Amino acid sequence: MARALTTYVCQSCGATYGRWQGKCESCGAWNTIAEESLAATGVGGAPVKGGKAGGGKTKGRAFALAGLDGASEQAPRTETQVGELDRVFGGGLVRGSVILLGGDPGIGKSTLLIQASARLARMVHRVVYISGEEAVDQVRLRAERLGLTASPVELAAETNVEDIVATLAEGPAPRLVVIDSIQTMWTDTVESAPGTVSQVRSAAQVLIRYAKKSGAAVILVGHVTKDGQIAGPRVVEHMVDAVMSFEGEGGHHFRILRSVKNRFGPTDEIGVFEMTGKGLREVPNPSELFLAGRDLGAPGTAVFAGMEGTRPVLVEIQALVAASTLGTPRRAVVGWDPQRLSMVLAVLDAHCGVRLGGHDVYLNVAGGLRIAEPAADLAVAAALVSSLSGAVLPSDAVHFGEISLSGAVRPVAQAAARLKEARKLGFVRAVVPEIARGEQAESGLTVQAVTHLSTLVADIAASGVGRAKPKAVAGE
Repeated sequence: MARALTTYVCQSCGATYGRWQGKCESCGAWNTIAEESLAATGVGGAPVKGGKAGGGKTKGRAFALAGLDGASEQAPRTETQVGELDRVFGGGLVRGSVILLGGDPGIGKSTLLIQASARLARMVHRVVYISGEEAVDQVRLRAERLGLTASPVELAAETNVEDIVATLAEGPAPRLVVIDSIQTMWTDTVESAPGTVSQVRSAAQVLIRYAKKSGAAVILVGHVTKDGQIAGPRVVEHMVDAVMSFEGEGGHHFRILRSVKNRFGPTDEIGVFEMTGKGLREVPNPSELFLAGRDLGAPGTAVFAGMEGTRPVLVEIQALVAASTLGTPRRAVVGWDPQRLSMVLAVLDAHCGVRLGGHDVYLNVAGGLRIAEPAADLAVAAALVSSLSGAVLPSDAVHFGEISLSGAVRPVAQAAARLKEARKLGFVRAVVPEIARGEQAESGLTVQAVTHLSTLVADIAASGVGRAKPKAVAGE
């Protein structure tokens, strides 16, 4: 009988220790180290003779080596018929791939997967949906609400991965297996509660091994912690082929599926869905959704032409600058990097004469979208100056460009795609870096090239009416 080994594992980062301690030296978290017991195992999960982990000597098996000049075939894909989902996957599900899907509770992960499973099952593919959190009747109630009861999806409520793999091995290999969720799965090889680091890692390894042998695509649903990270050991994210994040704000009706890691497709790709009473609806043109209902006559708003993966997205940047009564003015940012805002404010102060040290600054990306690229610098600066001076920016103009610490406006990638998307939505002008001037003829837009931020500030200040503040903006 294999001897049980006792280790102390951090439930936050997965670091292992020989004895218990209050603080994890790896991640710095307190009271996250728990005792776990597992049987001593060797190669392939078999118990080691003599009870010593790694003590048994196993003769290796020789395998064939291939060269770089061999013929390579593109990985076969299966489309789920959910266009936005296939876009993020890179064109469809790759056989034998394992995908980790994370998101906040109630965001719609199970709804999205049951819709994709139903569409795939209608194409005469075997699809198995394993729920470790809900009973079969609860999954059926969701399918009934979504109108998917006629789809031949196979359901089960089980948490033991050995039983799941044995059941899946009966009959033809499924095209898709959904495990909801990986934190509820457990394996007999680990003597600890489900959801612990050892259980999550071991259960994921069993399911990944099954996916590679059978060719079935496996989607693992993962819970997230309060800081937005997928719960469990980070090693699981390295083990799987793709990591997807399902995002959304509680006050908005749309959801964003974002690719964080993808071995078979582009990263940073997004798919946009709208939550309705009949489930998630695809949004093929998210720019119209993000720009819907914007106030065309209000100062402090600018339209940013951004890129999310390979998709151009137009979104409204809203800024509010108000006189502060506090000793330290407030800086509130939603949907953008606060450190990036501090840099733009410093450049406006140092190189453009825009004094914002005595003002509260509020910045919001309309619609709840989160922007990470520095190309939004120019749109943010334009919105800030517009709010401070009271000047209304042209409603038919888009802005994009990166601002350097010297105040120069630097070029950004994929300018042609941004301008093409703006033209498609009816915009006629674009305020862009100097290098993008050559895109004017192809895009059909009137391009205003800006080489320094002070030029843009002067143009906005000169058009200010009503609420202009000449003492705050230099040159007025």
